[in-house]
Amino acid sequence: MRLRHSLAAACGALALTAALAAPAHAATGDFGYRFVGLDGSPQNVTLHDPAGGECVTIPEAADPAASAPAFAPHNDTDQYAIVFTEPDCTGDSWTLRPHGRPATDRLKLRSVVFVS
Repeated sequence: MRLRHSLAAACGALALTAALAAPAHAATGDFGYRFVGLDGSPQNVTLHDPAGGECVTIPEAADPAASAPAFAPHNDTDQYAIVFTEPDCTGDSWTLRPHGRPATDRLKLRSVVFVS
């Protein structure tokens, strides 16, 4: 009887450990945004299947002292995208629905995280 309980407890602990150690799933789809290039013209960038649950600082807008924020995000992934006004997912935030419409040029961002 004790062996059966011990075996059940060990299996339960193993299942819990496997669930907690599972990696974050990537958002399936594309996330796009625009930024002003060095020549002053707008540039488009698309992130394909971005990592889920990890903060992504927009490289072209990472330094508030040296660059303007990115703008006009478009979340065409299967997860919610939370965009932030500052690097490292700080500052004011807005949530974009999965497979939503493109935001206007007025929505500025410097980082984003994808969540289920």
